[in-house]
Amino acid sequence: GAHLSSQQKAELAEIAALVARPGKGITACDEGPATIGGRFEAVGVENSEETRRAYRQMLFETPGCEQFLSAAILDPETLYQKSSTDGRLFPEVLSDRGIVPGVKPHLKVYALPGCGGETVMQGLDSLAARCKEYRAAGARFAKWRSPLEIRDGEISSLAVEANMKDLARYALICQAEGLMPIVEPDISLVGDYDLETAVRVNVEVQSMLYKAMIDHGVYMEGSTLKPNMINPGKDCPTHYTAAEIGQANIDVLSRVFPCAMKGANFLSGGQSLENAAARLSAINKAKGSCPWNLSFSWSQALQLPLLETCRETGELDLEAMGKLYVEELAIASKAALGEYDPPVEGAGDHVPPQGAKAAAAA
Repeated sequence: GAHLSSQQKAELAEIAALVARPGKGITACDEGPATIGGRFEAVGVENSEETRRAYRQMLFETPGCEQFLSAAILDPETLYQKSSTDGRLFPEVLSDRGIVPGVKPHLKVYALPGCGGETVMQGLDSLAARCKEYRAAGARFAKWRSPLEIRDGEISSLAVEANMKDLARYALICQAEGLMPIVEPDISLVGDYDLETAVRVNVEVQSMLYKAMIDHGVYMEGSTLKPNMINPGKDCPTHYTAAEIGQANIDVLSRVFPCAMKGANFLSGGQSLENAAARLSAINKAKGSCPWNLSFSWSQALQLPLLETCRETGELDLEAMGKLYVEELAIASKAALGEYDPPVEGAGDHVPPQGAKAAAAA
């Protein structure tokens, strides 16, 4: 960060601190029109720009949500949409409620030729110009996702290096344009790898990420992390408790996560709200004297139950959705403080699927 002025550094560090407020997390609303449209259509809701706008307005304006939210990640479309309440743009609405508005600046995933399906995220070209526009529109941070997949117990060194260097270059560009970067190395739950493999691979990926950020000159105090939770693969035949999963996450962070970065907001990655909250609470119970704020940045875990309320009618019942949304956020907030105790015994455990159990027994 030597190229940044003292004022630039102070502003970036302030945004990082606001995102990392204890007991608060991020509502991730950055799905593109096609992605959110697929979720709408799955429950019979029309996918139109107005439907998307009204739905996102509920996520931003429901009374009480600001008690549990530090930030919101927006799709570029949403960044320029207005509230029907008072005609203001959503970034201003969020800022006035104490919720920091951010944006997803990356483009589409690209499969590297000849690499067995391994991918990189596109969008570094013209990123600086887009960041400048997004900041002028009210965004104060950005979030870039780099998806990865463990195959045969490994991620190739090519895929790790390419993606982590891309994240570092994205972070460097964002900071130069006044946006606090959230870096998101997202290792998929697809596969049958065990928890020990997940720990090893995540340490390898995250250590490469932080080295790349430092090598690129990223101001670490003005950035934060959005990691996957350290979990076994969905098809892993071994049972693990939520407490074991929580400790695995702390093991990874304590080995490599820089103290200069103020916090990590875990993605849900297809986990249910019940499992994600139980595991996040277990992580915070295992945190001990670790210096970071460890919270949530959830999309599916929060939104899929909301959309289920539309299945019978095919219409957005925004009042009912808002009520459920605040109840979900209250659970997430407790988990971010290590104070959530699931009502069901075994919530958050990794339970092997039946097929995996049978294969392991054979």
